[in-house]
Amino acid sequence: MTWLLIAGFAISSSIDNFGVGLSYGVQRVRIPFTSNALIAAICFIFSLIGIISGAWLAEMLPGILPDLIAFAVLSVIGIRIMIIAFRQQRKHQANVFSEPEKMDFDGSSHISLGEALLLGIALSANALTNGVGAGLLALSPIAIALSAAVGSYITLSIGVGLGAKLAGVQIGKMSVGQFGTFMSGVIILLIAVTRLL
Repeated sequence: MTWLLIAGFAISSSIDNFGVGLSYGVQRVRIPFTSNALIAAICFIFSLIGIISGAWLAEMLPGILPDLIAFAVLSVIGIRIMIIAFRQQRKHQANVFSEPEKMDFDGSSHISLGEALLLGIALSANALTNGVGAGLLALSPIAIALSAAVGSYITLSIGVGLGAKLAGVQIGKMSVGQFGTFMSGVIILLIAVTRLL
């Protein structure tokens, strides 16, 4: 069960990378190994910070309170992610942190290390909040952070590779990337429910 929870957190933390990768693939923007590795490293750091914070909270709280707070925090995160997926259906003016697929500032068709730094921060917001929830559940910090980082690297690479073929595909009213974001929220909600079982 523990490894299923870790896998769930890893998928949820990195599913946005897949959607962003699809967007880059369509635009023929490449993400070199070093840039993708930097993004994964940032994801690792953010996850670790979140987990340590969550574990500290768990130690401070008595009895079943950590489980109840974990349920509440993860539920809010899951619902928020699902709402974001629905909002993505309507294009609106936003900065690079809410639309990370626009991070190729210089139009060079590849993501430089500087752009990767900003992109990594933008994509690691989920990893940070998910990490707090994982810390409250007393899951292994290294296992969560490593799985999130590896998941980040893999999903971004796969997204870029499949972008040209899948970005135009619709699942209901959602694009593949939006559906992935929505499912990320569903996964987090399912993890939240396990706290009450």
